[in-house]
Amino acid sequence: MPVPVPVPVPQQRGVPAAETPHGADLTVLVIEDDPAGSITGPELSAAAGTRVRIRTARNLTEAGRLLTDDVDCILLDLALPVPTTTATATTATTTAPAAPDHRPEPAPGRADELAVLTHVLRIAPLHAVLVLTAQDDTELAAEAVRVGAQDYLFRGELDARVLSRAIRYAVERKRADLAQHQLTESGLRAQENARLERGLLPTPLLEGSDLSFAARYRPGRSRALLGGDFYDTVRTPDGTVHAMIGDVCGHGPDEAALGVELRIAWRALTLAGLCGDQLLSTLQQVLEHERQSEEIFATLCTVDIAPDGRRAGLCLAGHPAPLLARHGRPARLLPYEDGGPALGLLPRARWPRRQVELGAEWSLMMYTDGLIEGRVGAGSSQRLGQDGMVAMVNSRLEQGLAGEELLEAAVAEVRELNGGELTDDVAVLLLGRAPERVRRRGRSASRPGPVSTAPPATAPAAASAQRPPLYGP
Repeated sequence: MPVPVPVPVPQQRGVPAAETPHGADLTVLVIEDDPAGSITGPELSAAAGTRVRIRTARNLTEAGRLLTDDVDCILLDLALPVPTTTATATTATTTAPAAPDHRPEPAPGRADELAVLTHVLRIAPLHAVLVLTAQDDTELAAEAVRVGAQDYLFRGELDARVLSRAIRYAVERKRADLAQHQLTESGLRAQENARLERGLLPTPLLEGSDLSFAARYRPGRSRALLGGDFYDTVRTPDGTVHAMIGDVCGHGPDEAALGVELRIAWRALTLAGLCGDQLLSTLQQVLEHERQSEEIFATLCTVDIAPDGRRAGLCLAGHPAPLLARHGRPARLLPYEDGGPALGLLPRARWPRRQVELGAEWSLMMYTDGLIEGRVGAGSSQRLGQDGMVAMVNSRLEQGLAGEELLEAAVAEVRELNGGELTDDVAVLLLGRAPERVRRRGRSASRPGPVSTAPPATAPAAASAQRPPLYGP
């Protein structure tokens, strides 16, 4: 059989051949110490119906120099002797990152027979590999596939038609293996990101408080759990309940990270005893040090509810005013006139603290602008706005909704009015104080007692009796 004509080494393309769809042409690197035993390019081209380029290497060192990104498949003779310089042989020049090597080790007693294969798999992790072996070495051939080769061929049965078909199969199988590996890695990375983001969401610290708490959070980023909106609630040792909700301008992961930093800083400063203007001034310093651009700012709304639950201090930093619902009255927005600028806009800004009378029975809804900036009707330029939100909440209150049910219905209606998913982050926080009789009933219901024999259908009624309602007109 004639010796194949040498082919010049092509320029590097920067992406492995197995990862990118070539045209119909194929490039095969044959690694064997008897080039005369190889099938020539014209033979393969005639059998495959397309152009096949062949390069030959007599040893692993020469193979390392010829192994470039445009090689589609490696045809490796398992009988090739392994030189003592294998460990220092030239490695592949593939510029793309190699996939992690999780291939199984050869079976006991087979390591020496498969040493040449394991070396090729190490220097060419992104290329398809076909192995050649003797016809009576079926077990060795199967072990080669288990270790990492895409397929095997017997030397005695080798012809152009069989080889061209095997090369095509090996290339496609390697491409599928790489795609599956990338898909698995992407899934694991998504799980880790979700676990991280879930761990960064706040856990309210309200132990010992009679106030109810509910929240809803929907990031605007696709497939994300965390956005630029943030909120938190803590109770300090003096019995004061502090709540906060904020919004970092923007919707990317950097904004989400900054929101987490501001939330954690707010909790630390609150537990350290800071409140009102002093707290917001310190948070602005945190923002100015952590933001990546001077154009980044954040809006914030904070309330501190007195231990008796009847009064609250309100600070607004460029943020929409909360919604207050009291017994026997429709929900209304709290005053906004005394608010200060958003954090990060003015170096020496001040944020006045306004005193608000809550009363004996109330619910306070804090929200970000994602709830009010959704459009009213698909394709409409009109936005819901604060007035539309107040009307929507009052309508739901008249239906008897409260707590988490109210928030879920409100967010669902805003999304429906928008004609689909909202593009902005949405965070809604609801704090409430129930009548004393309801709180006493809830405390008594939480004490251990005899096992109830009532049917399960009565459970929702008991649960709703313990839920502090929002009162409409």
